[in-house]
Amino acid sequence: MHRVAILALEGVYPFELSIPQRIFSLAAGADGEPLYEVLTCGVSRTVRTNAGFSIMVEHEIDVIATAHTVVIAPFTGAAEDVSDWLPAPVAEALARLSPGVRLVSICTAAFVLAAAGLLDGRPATTHWNEADRFRRMFPKVVLDADVLFTDDGDVLTSAGVASGIDLCLHLVRRDHGAEVANRVARRCVVPPWREGGQAQYVERPVPAMADSSTSATRAWALERLQRPISLQEMAAHARMSVRTFLRRFRDEVGMTPGQWLTQQRVELARRLLETTDLTVDRIAAEAGFGTGASLRQHLTAALGVSPTAYRQTFRLTEPAV
Repeated sequence: MHRVAILALEGVYPFELSIPQRIFSLAAGADGEPLYEVLTCGVSRTVRTNAGFSIMVEHEIDVIATAHTVVIAPFTGAAEDVSDWLPAPVAEALARLSPGVRLVSICTAAFVLAAAGLLDGRPATTHWNEADRFRRMFPKVVLDADVLFTDDGDVLTSAGVASGIDLCLHLVRRDHGAEVANRVARRCVVPPWREGGQAQYVERPVPAMADSSTSATRAWALERLQRPISLQEMAAHARMSVRTFLRRFRDEVGMTPGQWLTQQRVELARRLLETTDLTVDRIAAEAGFGTGASLRQHLTAALGVSPTAYRQTFRLTEPAV
């Protein structure tokens, strides 16, 4: 079984610490069998949180040497303290990890991975409020402060706080397919994936008019993914000029309308590949890609696999009704 070790350091944030345990523990196969073994560890068995109480963890930090995925939760002072000082037990434990172990940071825990030299030359993200500090401290890291999470294969980082949910669901989806991840999301009463990046949460003036959102147009577009949808058509539906619509869409979603439409079509194609017997060409048409060749191009760009390979990996035993 895939073992996930969650590292709780002094001053850990309890909410973020609980995210990976909750998400991975709920992931189950078709017969209800657990798909992950989840262990929580610390430098010591008693860990002080930032919430006025301490917790007892069941394992010491050495357990991460046996894990397939290691998740580091954020803790008080992570952004200030670890630039030139990393707790020796943490540095030693990270140095002993076997090649191929998947490293995951939530929120400002990216500072720990960066301080250990594990993010040099790699894409990463952290809480948007700490992005400038991160860039100054770790100029070798390719920081993207606009996304909810980054996936560089064996090293993944999430943005602030609840984006850890997005990243953990992404890992379940990557390991076991969208249907398993969707079931976990439903149990947690959260969306299977959120639109856009953390740019939409950066502090900015609130729009004056409540009816200026592009959400109604996004809902309208989701019902019409099978056909071409132009920027002009979306702006007209929202009763905005193209320029205004594009600006507000980016502010709300964190990406352009074209990027968003492609993302939605890829997600629809994934669900159809997992849950139906439709041909690749038919799925391409249903998802709005037009041809099987176009679907293959977009799916390979997004996931690194062809539609056929994806279906063989994540196909359900019975088509969903």
